Amino acid sequence: MLPELASDRELEEQVAAVRAFNRLWTEVMEVLDAGLLRTPYSLTEARVIYDLAQVDRTDLLDLRRRLGLDPSYLSRIVGRFKADGLVETGPSPRDARRQVVRLTGRGREVFRMLDERSAAENRALLSRFTPEDRRRLVAAMSTIRDIVEHAPPPPRCLVRPLRPGDLGWVVQRHGALYAEEYGWDASFEALVARIVADYAERRREGRDEAWIAELEGEPVGCVFCVEKDRDTAQLRLLLVEPRARGLGIGRRLVDECVRFARTAGYRRIVLWTNDVLVSARRIYQAAGFRLLEEERHHSFGHDLVGQTWALELRPA
Repeated sequence: MLPELASDRELEEQVAAVRAFNRLWTEVMEVLDAGLLRTPYSLTEARVIYDLAQVDRTDLLDLRRRLGLDPSYLSRIVGRFKADGLVETGPSPRDARRQVVRLTGRGREVFRMLDERSAAENRALLSRFTPEDRRRLVAAMSTIRDIVEHAPPPPRCLVRPLRPGDLGWVVQRHGALYAEEYGWDASFEALVARIVADYAERRREGRDEAWIAELEGEPVGCVFCVEKDRDTAQLRLLLVEPRARGLGIGRRLVDECVRFARTAGYRRIVLWTNDVLVSARRIYQAAGFRLLEEERHHSFGHDLVGQTWALELRPA
């Protein structure tokens, strides 16, 4: 047992080291601000633009598979790009039942802008170091890339809209997980049930939405985006199953929620959480949310510190 315990401790130390590095690198590169490289495009949208810029045209199905995106999510991105004049679509010359997509001249201008800003930011980063430190940094990056590229691929995560039966899963998993991990009583599950019922009864198309994350066909996470007032969206019920943590699923769910709120025309998005939910708070911070206020309260059988966070989506 002793070697196994030592191995467990070593793994936890390694996990902590990787998380610390990720936090540092996120701060250095600032890629998770409201727009990537100070543009209107999210990280996922920029990935789509970069991929399309490498070819003259591509099949939408192939694009989805390369990027590992949910079909409806990619469809919305392409629809927005098409409305903005960045892409054009049409039937495949090989199979008229399938669609191909290509960047327009305007789309390639946006790609060049993203590419130039990315190069400039990385050039500015490297210029902070001595030539010797730059060589060490790039060598370390090469080592990381070599190890990661030869590792087995991680399981594919699918983020999709709700289906019948999902709402019951959301309530049940919140109640079970928060009781197990934080000792919260049944009043928390009752609160989640009310939130879910309100969503189901009052949902307005284009103003409220919710998503489920799946691994291998099984739900492992969720998040809701609902209207708080005309200008404000509210992120609610973010959850990721323990077995699916560390795969970036929480960040994908939050990114989807923020993207929807921005597309729906909200000026800001807010959320309420508690300070004991450390992992969730890190995700919110990385996505650009800022802490507005804190207040002590007694809920779910515990003394807690509630927190309100907000992210501005566009100027008032």
